[in-house]
Amino acid sequence: MPRTAIRAIAGTAMFATALSLMSCASVPAPGGAAAEAGDPVAGGTLTYLEFQPYTNLYPPQSGFYPNGALINNIAARLTWQNPETLEIEPWVATDWEVNADATEYTFNLRTDVTFSDGTVLDAAAVAKNFDVYGLGDAEKGLTVSEAINNYASSEVVDADTVIFRFTAPAPGFLQATSTNNSGLLSPETLDRTLEELGAGNGTDIIGAGPFVISEEKLGTEITLTAREDYDWAPESLEHDGRAYLDEVKLLITPEDSVRIGSLLAGQADYIRYVQAFDEARVESSGFTLYAPQTRGVNNSLSLRFTNPLLSDLKVRQALVAGVNAQEVVDTIFTPNYPVATSALSKTALGYIDHAADYAYDPERTEKLLDEAGWKLGADGIREKDGVKLSLDVYEAKPQPQSKQTLELVSQQLGKVGVELNVLSGDAGTYAQDIKDPLKTPLYHSMVGRSDYDVIKSQYHSQNRNTLLSNDAELDRLLEVVASEPDNAKRAEAAAAVQDYLVAQAYVIPLFEEPQVYGAAPYVHGISYESVGRPSFYDVWLSEH
Repeated sequence: MPRTAIRAIAGTAMFATALSLMSCASVPAPGGAAAEAGDPVAGGTLTYLEFQPYTNLYPPQSGFYPNGALINNIAARLTWQNPETLEIEPWVATDWEVNADATEYTFNLRTDVTFSDGTVLDAAAVAKNFDVYGLGDAEKGLTVSEAINNYASSEVVDADTVIFRFTAPAPGFLQATSTNNSGLLSPETLDRTLEELGAGNGTDIIGAGPFVISEEKLGTEITLTAREDYDWAPESLEHDGRAYLDEVKLLITPEDSVRIGSLLAGQADYIRYVQAFDEARVESSGFTLYAPQTRGVNNSLSLRFTNPLLSDLKVRQALVAGVNAQEVVDTIFTPNYPVATSALSKTALGYIDHAADYAYDPERTEKLLDEAGWKLGADGIREKDGVKLSLDVYEAKPQPQSKQTLELVSQQLGKVGVELNVLSGDAGTYAQDIKDPLKTPLYHSMVGRSDYDVIKSQYHSQNRNTLLSNDAELDRLLEVVASEPDNAKRAEAAAAVQDYLVAQAYVIPLFEEPQVYGAAPYVHGISYESVGRPSFYDVWLSEH
């Protein structure tokens, strides 16, 4: 029998009330285990708690995890990247051909796929999607996807065949067609502006995935409803046809204690963003932790070298040596957050080990700063020509425990005479100041993607550009990664970028970032796409 839907609790106040009741009586841990679940059961409502509200459902902006969680479930893609093998498999496309230098891709499509408004998902619709994602639309405010390089044009051969052409080799394009950045939207949806694809307009976003956004309460709640006619899942998934669940109630719950308390009290089934300090509590209460890795550029500090205080290589090298990433992990995090040993995660394509280059060495820091002319002042902060070595960094709300991480890094650097001021500006101030290397000389971020191109996405001056870089050589090295059709040579190119980041002391890698979720033991079929965004298609609920 389908499990009766758990009642959604929509307001933080109601959550808080429930939590206060918890303090008066012990709550038994739920029994059962996923391994003993039996056959999947259709029906029911999943109550899922999300840390932050989404900001936009334009797929190229789905790198922000709340955006990506929705796109992943409402928008089918041409291909599917198997999260276990990382192989690219058919989805909307049945097969494809790539020419020798990766400048032309031909896709053959299924003929039975429709968008949720009934529109046929044919070659013309696919071409329109990639023309927008590959070229952008300045008039509508639609940006070029960071996952797509060197895009030139599309050609609709017939209703189920489309060709894409590129101005230079684009070896990452096949994998790009599997990412959320390439989620397929209806032609009518693509006629909207960026603002019209933003928060509050979720029910107007038409995709071809297993769910639709059927209801939205701005900033607080979203309802995903299963499509009855969905029948084109990737073959490697656990089932075909419509999703097992009837719906997902996604509630925005920013307070850590409320998310955890609601899960443990049985008022929520599944939550994102279990903080490291709550992991043991979740597991000891009989719930399951999931920590899929993001397989990309590690959680790191980018050193904006165009800031005069960071223009000296010795100063940047000193900062790199003055940060103890192991202490950060040991103090704040858990084994789910391995210490970074390069700009890239060990699970990322192209990773090479630079652990020795990022080793903590405060004596080297002091020596380098002395050589660069920065002398300790009476207040313990180094000075040069009357200027203090004082740097600012903003707390990054999307990063796990960013404030605590940066405060510990500040303590470490303070021991060698560097002042690091951790700022917590409002969203508007933050968005503006992080674009100015004078106001934000250090920037805390990461990016996930299971392709070599991820390193270009983070550091190229025309992509995320976390360094606010004007380094033409760095851009050139990154463009080789994105334009080399031979995989072995792409790996070499990725290694060359990591070597260059070390040589120039442009980044301070901290840890390999997972997405950490908690779920009740009656929630089965939990899975993620290749960089840790939740997929609700195979999820089902057993009685409890």
